[in-house]
Amino acid sequence: MTRTVRKAVITAAGRGTRQYPASSAVQKEMFPLVDTDGLTKTVIQIIGEEAIRAGVEEICLVTQPGDEGLYTDYFRGMTEETFAAFAGKEWAIEAAEQLADFGRRLHFVSQDSPEGYGHAVYQAKDFVGDEPFLHLLGDHVYVAACERCCAQQLIDVFAAGGFDAVTAVQATPERLLHLFGTMRGEPIEGRDGVWSVGAIEEKPAPEFARASLRTPGLPSGQYLCHFGMHVFPPAIFEALEHHIKHDIRVGGEIQLTNAQEFMRTEILAPGRYGACAIEGRRFDTGIPYGLMETQLALALAGVHRGEIVESIALLLAEHLAPIARRQG
Repeated sequence: MTRTVRKAVITAAGRGTRQYPASSAVQKEMFPLVDTDGLTKTVIQIIGEEAIRAGVEEICLVTQPGDEGLYTDYFRGMTEETFAAFAGKEWAIEAAEQLADFGRRLHFVSQDSPEGYGHAVYQAKDFVGDEPFLHLLGDHVYVAACERCCAQQLIDVFAAGGFDAVTAVQATPERLLHLFGTMRGEPIEGRDGVWSVGAIEEKPAPEFARASLRTPGLPSGQYLCHFGMHVFPPAIFEALEHHIKHDIRVGGEIQLTNAQEFMRTEILAPGRYGACAIEGRRFDTGIPYGLMETQLALALAGVHRGEIVESIALLLAEHLAPIARRQG
């Protein structure tokens, strides 16, 4: 199997119910955020640029039926009329060229019925073909804590060999296990932050995690949880097809995590599913608090960091002053 990851699949078919009422007017993947370069972009553009920085050449968006036009209109760049309005603004011209380049990379498939996350990923089977691919969530923004973007860190582990599938993980406290797929890892000698995966469970109960998902070397109460990105082989579609054909569901839906575990145990050779820690953080823009947190993280990692830090300091001072007066 080739170790070059040329394709990415981004799921963007969710209904955005947690961001109502704004999501009834604007697809949540099209919410605007100011990126680290100081430009205002949509969530999906920030996520897609993460993949492009990691070397991805083609991107498939899994969308709701009829949503393709929302994205093609946005990623077409400037019209002649718009170009004239931005005459002399070189930053805008450059940004438009980046949009158009992004648009040329895009492919679309639709999830015609909302049957779960795994079902959405399965729709990209024909796009992927027989190549490994990067999979990203359409509402997660990733902010690296080093020069390599998060997706590049993951792809580098896959390219190094030893695994047919690699999932990015982050040490996560037990109290948050209800939010994430969780893995048990076996440390690999000489490869810090890389594990061979021994079990995968979707949003486990703490009791189950303590008994079955402890990873040697992690502090007590910490577990390896999904970071929101994976490099999968085409075998993931065989696993998803098995679940769809036999109507294997969790919570009424075809889940990706179940298919990952099936692929690990029934399709891949032993020890061929890996996990790697990422230097960075994931932020969920699909919930109100997460959207606010995402913007703050981008601001603190971006070109306007100085101004933002000063503004936060002033806001905190104003907020804390009445408390200090009451306590005094």
